[in-house]
Amino acid sequence: MADHHFEFDSSVTSYNELPLELTGLVSEPPQASPRAAESRLPAALDLGRYAESGVTLDPANGALWFEFKPVGVPIFTLGLLAELKTAHRKIHQLVREKQPGAPAPVKFFVCCSATPDVFSFGGDLALFKRCVREQDRASLLAYAYACVEAIYNNAFGYDVPVVSIGVIEGDALGGGFEGAISFNVLIAERGARMGMPEVLFNSFPGMGAYSFLSRKLDPMRAEKMILSGKTFLAEELHEMGVVDILAEPGQGREAARVFMAENQRKHTLLHALNKVSRRVNPLTLQELRDVTEIWVETVLAIEDREVRKMEILRAAQVRRLNRSKPAAGAVQDSG
Repeated sequence: MADHHFEFDSSVTSYNELPLELTGLVSEPPQASPRAAESRLPAALDLGRYAESGVTLDPANGALWFEFKPVGVPIFTLGLLAELKTAHRKIHQLVREKQPGAPAPVKFFVCCSATPDVFSFGGDLALFKRCVREQDRASLLAYAYACVEAIYNNAFGYDVPVVSIGVIEGDALGGGFEGAISFNVLIAERGARMGMPEVLFNSFPGMGAYSFLSRKLDPMRAEKMILSGKTFLAEELHEMGVVDILAEPGQGREAARVFMAENQRKHTLLHALNKVSRRVNPLTLQELRDVTEIWVETVLAIEDREVRKMEILRAAQVRRLNRSKPAAGAVQDSG
């Protein structure tokens, strides 16, 4: 199978034209967690200040941890997607360029969230609302392409023996759920909630949900889940086979470290099996783009009452976030 690379064709989206604004600055990794031994990044990954994420190295497990650190509501902003793209691209470069016979500098890529009880609320509803009202197809499509590139790279994009792991310690809704199911290994804590509310505003999750769920389950069950709009507990999804490892509350990251420690010698095998899965049941970046183009047309066609439901959902996200913040740090809903 031909290698897949990280860059978009600039003729199909303006996403590559976005300034990353991540180079030339002094890196400031997040403070070391008492739960893991962390280290400064290797020079090849130490690109500068990450504004919406924390990137740290766990040398004991050969793991790069990517922690979402949103400024406001925990969603996938273009800035966060750009930082995720940078990390993906640099991991690929670092592993590809290692000396023959040298140990792999990165074996695992682990994603988690710094927001208590929330992995991600998913898509940028304020952006969606603006694009619908202004019929701005170009901006919505650029955002959608950025999302599916991130999803694809989580699942398949390395073409090097790096295994991606998602750690869900709270809600993963909409695009947050799509991001979660794209990881090679999905770890979720008991009580974490995952689901796809898009049906509430006459849309569907268009950044990979159908593609991944129809392969993890089957097309009929995938469609039923999407149309239900139901929120599922991690326990239910574990029984279905969507969640790989079920952890106790507060133990998701530790479960990831245990998994990595136990699979140090198997990580190349895990990557090989991922490639076998892709060969037997192919999923291409083009498929994800094609589906998200249908999503764009669907969203642009929704009516005002559905846009109002987006506003209500966005306001609920802000209220949910503010319940766990002191008043001085309250987030304002500018969307």
